[in-house]
Amino acid sequence: MPTEFADTVAAYRAAEKLLADKRVRAIGVSNFSVKHIDDLMKTAKVMPLVNQVELHPFFAQRELRAEHAKRGIVTQAWSPIGGINRYRPGAQTEDPFGHPTIRALAEKYKKTPAQVILRWHIESGVSPIPKSVKPERIAENFDVFDFSLTRDEVASIDALDKGVRSGPDPETLSLKTYPKRIED
Repeated sequence: MPTEFADTVAAYRAAEKLLADKRVRAIGVSNFSVKHIDDLMKTAKVMPLVNQVELHPFFAQRELRAEHAKRGIVTQAWSPIGGINRYRPGAQTEDPFGHPTIRALAEKYKKTPAQVILRWHIESGVSPIPKSVKPERIAENFDVFDFSLTRDEVASIDALDKGVRSGPDPETLSLKTYPKRIED
């Protein structure tokens, strides 16, 4: 949390120790901006391998992804199919599943809107982590490797980006706004 950045840095140092002790193979961060990465690297020894961020067709974070690519950081998408738009109170009301571009591609490839969006992530070099507890949806989420989108189709989904976050803004999170504590 930017508002608790000293604690964030301390947690990252602990992760670096786990990496040095070969107890983990990689370490990363979540919801870090370029500035957060820069601030972390003033004291960190190891560049994060992954940054898990909100990313879906309506919030594509192109600049952050480009910076990740320069630094060798994997961009991992939480809410990759835009579920945050459906389930979070007060979030954007438009659902990527209903967008005509997504629906047309789903029809063309005989896939679901979720599968088209997950394939877009893969074509874009992003590691999507869709959430589901339903076995049929989990299987559906894996069934995205038997088709590819054209460059123009990827670009048509890229064009849906509104640049508007649907989830909580990491800059405003604090222990007051997100009082979750993990006991020692």
